[in-house]
Amino acid sequence: MYQRLMEHLTTAVLLLDGRLQLRWMNPAAEALLALSRSRVTGLPLPGLVNSDDDIGELLAKARDEFHPYTQREARLTLPTGDALTVDYTVTPLSADELLMELEPRDRLLRISREEALQTRQETIKVLARGLAHEVKNPLGGIRGAAQLLERDLGDSQLTEFTRIIVEEVDRLRDLVDAMLGPHRLNRPEPLNIHKVLERVRALVSVEHPEVTFTRDYDPSLPDLMGDESQLIQAILNVARNAVQAMTEAGIEGPTLVLKTRARRQFTLGAERHRLVCQVSLIDNGPGIPEELKETLFYPMVSGRAEGSGLGLSIAQSVLHRHQGLIECDSRPGQTEFRLLIPLETSHD
Repeated sequence: MYQRLMEHLTTAVLLLDGRLQLRWMNPAAEALLALSRSRVTGLPLPGLVNSDDDIGELLAKARDEFHPYTQREARLTLPTGDALTVDYTVTPLSADELLMELEPRDRLLRISREEALQTRQETIKVLARGLAHEVKNPLGGIRGAAQLLERDLGDSQLTEFTRIIVEEVDRLRDLVDAMLGPHRLNRPEPLNIHKVLERVRALVSVEHPEVTFTRDYDPSLPDLMGDESQLIQAILNVARNAVQAMTEAGIEGPTLVLKTRARRQFTLGAERHRLVCQVSLIDNGPGIPEELKETLFYPMVSGRAEGSGLGLSIAQSVLHRHQGLIECDSRPGQTEFRLLIPLETSHD
């Protein structure tokens, strides 16, 4: 009776013997660990699943001390090579039986990260708009004063200085406008994301012919509602950022993978979407420095001496206007930016 009850639980449950060999697991555990009960029964669990905190040692400790043990946010590596974050509890039932319960945490952790990212982005947006307003007002006054001064100056050498003032004021104004980006979608319409990616690939290929592009597209993806020019700009910013990082690091055989996939029943922030388009840009560059990962999408933050620090910030703002977001995972040799866009959206 108890076994039948556990088979219907959504919590993953495993039963181990005193040698930490698997006796039984419910369907939820099979799905979570990507294991078939019929194939792994009788095999030691530590040989099937690896963890950063040595899961075999912790199981043996619970068995030997005959005391329940709970581990929070344990990082498991599955036989498929996939990584999984779980909370698990080991409860000794007898000298020869251990009950193990696992609760996945990846989705909750990702939702928490996304909500924090969206909150930071909204805060930055409010601060940036306030700062832009305060900056653009005196810039207009400086520009007007320089133009009036130029009219009263007869000396051509002096008017050259006033023209420099006007040009530099215009440059600062354009920089502020670029930091803010457009307030809303200009022309939301059905568009093919692969057409957008091909446009980006063509532009970057002309600028950097040494980069090899690999396309891994999902042809079944439906059209999404969006602003084509803004999405081209957002993806182009991410692609250029990746290519420039590879070029400056002197990577041999720089490669950028353009990949699309559909994600079903996917949560962005606190909202669950039936279908989401995932666009991945994966490069083989040096990776993002650890100290920049938390502030990567902040305006004016750049890891490059020549960088303005606006490209990724603008890209994230564009994705937010499409009710999506950008995620990033990076390590030396592989950096992946994932652009996630709901395929059923209502834009302002």
